[in-house]
Amino acid sequence: MPVPELDARQIQHLSKVERDRLVRKITNAGEHFLAERFGEVEEILRPLVKKHRRIAEIQELHGLTLYRLGRWKDALEQLEYSSQLTGDIDQLPVMADCHRALGQVESVRKLWEELRMAGPEASVMTEGRIVMAGALADIGDIAGGIRLLEKGPIKTRRAREHHVRLWYALADLYERAGDHQRARRGFERIEQVEPHYADVSNRLESLS
Repeated sequence: MPVPELDARQIQHLSKVERDRLVRKITNAGEHFLAERFGEVEEILRPLVKKHRRIAEIQELHGLTLYRLGRWKDALEQLEYSSQLTGDIDQLPVMADCHRALGQVESVRKLWEELRMAGPEASVMTEGRIVMAGALADIGDIAGGIRLLEKGPIKTRRAREHHVRLWYALADLYERAGDHQRARRGFERIEQVEPHYADVSNRLESLS
């Protein structure tokens, strides 16, 4: 995610000194997040989320940080709160993945249905699809996960990050299902557009 920008209306009650200090801290936290220094982000945000409960950008960034730290319950609580503040659905896939990590498949399914009915932009929908498919695979329904992913935007003229993530998830499930030919084709497709993506080279080597 980009470095968050605070809504001027939410900080207009602060003095100029307080506003400038808060903006510096949030900018610093955002830069740490992009550099994947999540422990540092959490240290910066921990006192801010309590002090500025109504500033959604702070609450959301903290929730995403907790998610990246593997603190699923805390992340879920924080992201649910930030979503209530904004009415935004962009973090529903992350919330669903928290439920998945906690083994709460029905909660994943509920959020997937909510996302599907809302019809968000393609990248958000695809992330939700990947999480739901993974949850199905977790309970042994690999075929169901494959069917769900195959309904996603597999074909595209210009591959974006969410397309590559979809291809990877699908190739992974093909391999788990024993369909090594399709798995190999999927990983090869990724290698053509993102040669160093994740562990694709190793996956292809193991399938050769």
